[in-house]
This record gives sequence, structure tokens and C-alpha cells, in this order.
Amino acid sequence: MSQQGAALQIYNNELVKCINDLCAKRDDLNRQILKEEADKNKLQNDISILTERLANLNESLSKNMEAEKEFEKTIAETENVYMKACIIEP
Repeated sequence: MSQQGAALQIYNNELVKCINDLCAKRDDLNRQILKEEADKNKLQNDISILTERLANLNESLSKNMEAEKEFEKTIAETENVYMKACIIEP
């Protein structure tokens, strides 16, 4: 019986070691999951901020392009009137 008891003790020790190893791996994985979730949340926040900045930039760009068109129109009209005035007066 003592051989069976020794064998059971060896198996018991190996089982406890395996359980401890699995617990350590689980804890490592849990730390990795928490880090990845934090990284994911940061990236989502960054995306939100960048999306808002992009929308603001697009709005500003659209207004500036419209203003540029108005400048071009005003310059063209002014040059046209000036050229007509120059041709009539000499």
C-alpha cells in the first residue's frame, strides 16, 4: 500500500503543479486582456478626437474655398472693369 500511497502523492503533487501553472497563465492572460482593453479604449478616444478635428477642418476648408472663389470672382470683375476703362480712355 505504501507504493500506491507514494504514487498517489506524486500524482497529487503533479496535479497541484499543473493547477498552479494554469492559474499563473490565466493571471498573465488576464493582465494582457486588461492592457489590451485599456489600449483599445485609448484608441477609440483618439479616433473620436481625430474625427471631430477632421470634421472641423473640413468645415473650415469648405468655408475658405468658398471665400477663395469669391476673391477670384471679385478680382476677375475688377480686372475686367479696369481693362474696359483703360481701353475707352486713351
